[in-house]
Amino acid sequence: MLRFLLGRLAVLIPTFIGVSIIAFSFIRLLPGDPVALLSGERVMSPERHAEITHQLGFDRPLPIQYLDYIGGVLTGDFGTSIVTKRPILDQFFSLFPATLELSFCAIIIAVVIGIPAGIFAAMKRGSFFDQSVMGVALVGYSMPIFWWGLLLIILFAGILQWTPVSGRISLMYFFPPVTGFMLIDSLLSGQSGAFKSAVSHLILPSIVLSTIPLAVIARQTRSAMLEVLGEDYVRTARAKGLSTFRVIGIHSLRNAMIPVVTTIGLQVGVLMAGAILTETIFSWPGIGKWMVDSVFRRDYAVIQGGLLLIAAIIMVVNLVVDLLYGLINPRIRH
Repeated sequence: MLRFLLGRLAVLIPTFIGVSIIAFSFIRLLPGDPVALLSGERVMSPERHAEITHQLGFDRPLPIQYLDYIGGVLTGDFGTSIVTKRPILDQFFSLFPATLELSFCAIIIAVVIGIPAGIFAAMKRGSFFDQSVMGVALVGYSMPIFWWGLLLIILFAGILQWTPVSGRISLMYFFPPVTGFMLIDSLLSGQSGAFKSAVSHLILPSIVLSTIPLAVIARQTRSAMLEVLGEDYVRTARAKGLSTFRVIGIHSLRNAMIPVVTTIGLQVGVLMAGAILTETIFSWPGIGKWMVDSVFRRDYAVIQGGLLLIAAIIMVVNLVVDLLYGLINPRIRH
């Protein structure tokens, strides 16, 4: 198992370096002058522009800028925002709980609904239920997040007025953050109605963000189950008179879960990408909205630092998924 882990860790190093180069290069291809944006509507003199450019190090050769940046990253310094003057790590970890809370609720919805839907669709292959589940999954996968979010806002927040439009909690509730997770902090606050408000604000964004992962997980579960249900050991288990629950839950599902776990792990990247649109639509104060605002402000340090931190999280999750393979199927470790 140790050799298996070391092999996976060795792959992460060149991946991390490649992501850092892409992030560093990509933002410098964006049009716009970050130094000019700092002045707002005021006209900046050429002398002042050159002074700030030199202070930020933008006048040095790009390879030197990259080496300085990656050297700082290796020592835990991801830079400082040129707009807020705050360290990138401080901003990231202050906003990350909001994104993590939203993503966690979204993946829970996707797994709790997607896996059972895929299992039952495989068990009733070709039936009306199977066709309905796969049809809904196809629509969910094809629906753009921004369009789906706007439709839900119009229906549930505008017409029915069941849920709020934006934010994490009503403005009538205020309490100091303890964990950064609004569901937990609202419970700890002891304020009546705070938890209900936090849940109501979380419903629509988590549903919107879970749509694509749910569709992918349902389709992958169905495909994996159909493949396993045709194996000889499953037919043998049925011939022995074992109950459907034992055949599906014990003999079939564990072997079918390997590609499903892979799919769930890959959805972390989808959630991070979807969070950018979802948080923007619902004004959710998380990493996605922070990154979008930084793009408009040409805040180079925030964009490249945020991309690198998000990539690191995705790589760690994929590493955990690889380790889960060994637990689900010990043959993979060898």
